[in-house]
Amino acid sequence: GDEERSQDDSSAHQTNQPRFEQTPESNNSVYTSFMKSHRCYDLIPTSSKLVVFDTSLQVKKAFFALVTNGVRAAPLWDSKKQSFVGMLTITDFINILHRYYKSALVQIYELEEHKIETWREVYLQDSFKPLVCISPNASLFDAVSSLIRNKIHRLPVIDPESGNTLYILTHKRILKLLDGFRVWRLALLLPCKLLPLSSQNLAAEKTYNNLDVSVTKALQHRSHYFEGVLKCYLHETLETIINRLVEAEVHRLVVVDENDVVKGIVSLSDILQALVLTGGEKKP
Repeated sequence: GDEERSQDDSSAHQTNQPRFEQTPESNNSVYTSFMKSHRCYDLIPTSSKLVVFDTSLQVKKAFFALVTNGVRAAPLWDSKKQSFVGMLTITDFINILHRYYKSALVQIYELEEHKIETWREVYLQDSFKPLVCISPNASLFDAVSSLIRNKIHRLPVIDPESGNTLYILTHKRILKLLDGFRVWRLALLLPCKLLPLSSQNLAAEKTYNNLDVSVTKALQHRSHYFEGVLKCYLHETLETIINRLVEAEVHRLVVVDENDVVKGIVSLSDILQALVLTGGEKKP
């Protein structure tokens, strides 16, 4: 079955407070040294929400539980193996729709009836990858390296002794720590504009059975949740952009010029790569 630990995510360990002094090092080395001097444990809040699913749970129930609890992913526990075997995310929900959707008149049996373990057997049969996780005693530098090297967005922090999942580490959570570390000396002049696509709202209102609707109509389902498009320009500093990311809780920036012409997209992963890894490890 699924279990939940629901508490307030507002406070964090006192060890989150920066204990790294400013030095005349290069900008990149400052961030690299900072991340190497902090452990994953330092980033775990004193209270947080963690939802865990057993792989025997129905796929539909799992996705609705994600939406109900306001989380985007959950670790998967295999009772037979007595271990965590993977993650279930909103992206998996999209993949199921992509694979099995036929028309608005045909019920998606695989979504309504399949168990998580069944879906994983079908979906991962040709592309199985073991769960990527990290110890709470590992450095944040190692965590960033793992996120980028494995091209993943969520990294479970698992206690090697108890086997319990303590927290789900993300790019955004790491940036929030850096946001409190006020040594903004890099000037990556990147603009910011949000490109939202809310699959969560489709799941919440069960409109996934009709994928023939236009994008405009589909986005109406998020009108109550969406506060508008954010953007910034080439002359704005990295500090401004990261502050905006943290405050608005968005994950990607659309690069535009002074005429609002799109130049590209920058992700949280790109920012962490520039801030942290460039000074200590190159992206493979």
